[in-house]
Amino acid sequence: MKLSELVKKVGLKVEAAQEELDREVKGGYVSDLLSDVMAHSREGDIWVTVQVHPNIIAVASLKDLAGIVIIQGKKPEEGTVEKAKQEGIPLLVSDLQAFEIVGRLYAMGISGMR
Repeated sequence: MKLSELVKKVGLKVEAAQEELDREVKGGYVSDLLSDVMAHSREGDIWVTVQVHPNIIAVASLKDLAGIVIIQGKKPEEGTVEKAKQEGIPLLVSDLQAFEIVGRLYAMGISGMR
């Protein structure tokens, strides 16, 4: 599934890298620990987190993730948005809680198991 389709179906707000929404989402990962994401996420995953600081962009770039979804209505820091634009990492925002958004992603066929 393309990020653009995910954005429409889940109702996500795009904060950065709108031009990168043609990326393929191969799976998903949920964690707020950067070290956990670095150790266990996979290339092409959509990452769901509450973290809003610029280091999330570095991790997403390092792991070649499809994009990041910041949840619970949290707003990314200005530096995070700028870094996402520079790195071409789609940065998405949702008011949903982790449990709710992950359930919706799973129902759409996005799994953490692959």
